[in-house]
Amino acid sequence: MGLDRREPNLHQLNTRFDITLDLVRRVAWAGGKLALAPEARQRIARRREEFLALLKHDTGHGVYGVNQGQGEMTRYQMTEAQIQRLARLKPFPAAVAFGDYYPDRVTRAIVLARFANFLHGHAAATPRLADALVDMLNDGPMPKVAETGQGGAGEILGLYPLFADLSKKFDLELAERGALINGAPCAAALVADTAIAARRRLKLVAEVLALAIEAFDAPRGHFDAALGPLWGGAHHEAAFTELNALLGPTRAKQRDHQAPVSYRIIPAVLAQAHAAVGTAEETAATALSAVTHNPTYIEPDAEHPHGRVVSTGGFHNALAAPAIDAVAGASADLCLLAGRLVVGLLNGRASGYPDFLLNERDISESDGHGALGYLPMAIAGFVEEARTHAQRTPIPAMDASVFGQDDVAAPAFLAWPKAMKAGETLDRSLAVLAVVASQALHLTQRAPATDRLRTLLGHIRSIVPPVEADRVLGPELQTLSEAFTARVFEHA
Repeated sequence: MGLDRREPNLHQLNTRFDITLDLVRRVAWAGGKLALAPEARQRIARRREEFLALLKHDTGHGVYGVNQGQGEMTRYQMTEAQIQRLARLKPFPAAVAFGDYYPDRVTRAIVLARFANFLHGHAAATPRLADALVDMLNDGPMPKVAETGQGGAGEILGLYPLFADLSKKFDLELAERGALINGAPCAAALVADTAIAARRRLKLVAEVLALAIEAFDAPRGHFDAALGPLWGGAHHEAAFTELNALLGPTRAKQRDHQAPVSYRIIPAVLAQAHAAVGTAEETAATALSAVTHNPTYIEPDAEHPHGRVVSTGGFHNALAAPAIDAVAGASADLCLLAGRLVVGLLNGRASGYPDFLLNERDISESDGHGALGYLPMAIAGFVEEARTHAQRTPIPAMDASVFGQDDVAAPAFLAWPKAMKAGETLDRSLAVLAVVASQALHLTQRAPATDRLRTLLGHIRSIVPPVEADRVLGPELQTLSEAFTARVFEHA
């Protein structure tokens, strides 16, 4: 995949290995344009000709959805007239899901991932169909696809409505409808979207955790970079390196006794999040370029001079949901950690600061907690919400096929909304921790050592100024959490 020098925002697509996380960021999230390389169009056309030659050479070669029926009709061989009628059938029947809709960045990612089956001819698609997908991405707007009600085998309940309007533009030819609605581009797009959002959120997480470390004045030895290699593994090293870059040089004077466990395990929990995001990125990288079409056309070789077609279960991506779930689980654990860090700052016996960070208040000027003192109750709610969203997504238990052919549903559709909600809940928990850390620094008249943390602190205080007297904090915290979420999805 290359960038067209004449049009810097135009990305040329040649092989399926060009479909990467970076391309999803550029095209699906940032709205970049796509162009099909001439070599790709020629390859698609050549494989299409080979596929048609195979059908002509071996008239008894049964191909699902081409000269055999689909779904519960798969056991039936069709006449030529039936074959042509099936070919022209529009992708309308399975467009039954409804409810909340995916954001455009997700539907764009699905269309982009759809090319993996096209570019080397494995879906026997036509060049005009590939051109139509390019036009969908470049011209917009994207069709609405429901994220709820997705309980079908494969991904047809998502793909039918996505490509229904496209199919109205011309009469479909042999195998074109199957090329649009089969395979697993939705799972690829959903795990890719999860990975991109989580990687961006990790930067915010590290910054807020580092701000809490500064606010608590935790001994810097807890975060000594030398510990990274000793703990072992790339994710531990990444966590220690990132925290040290944010914290800056060690101050001459610091707390002389160890901080609570919640502070000392910050690198470990941050490393866990790095591991979860890394797994999601690896899973997405594989899924985006994977050939998942059913049936898959395999190009000619010495043993099969006309190629061959095999039915597969590639449309069921069994790796995507566990990878998405791991990100949701890491978000839930980070919410819990944020809650513990908040309590540590508000507990005078742990922090050495006034309880609830109430400073020089008369007994009659507070209900005993103050506005900040009630924040643990709010974050406790967020923790439980995140833990609910982090429940494992098993393969759906219900057989919705009625007659047994499409008898197992794909779980990635069910995992993605939970990961998104867990992420937003983490943003709320981070907002609470950020405000409490800001208050502790205000109370002790200290400032972070690095520009990144000073910039973060300034942003926090521009939305939630330090608390001098009790006020209604909820709306301010909501605005801050929304700003955190907007930062994650910037340019999407």
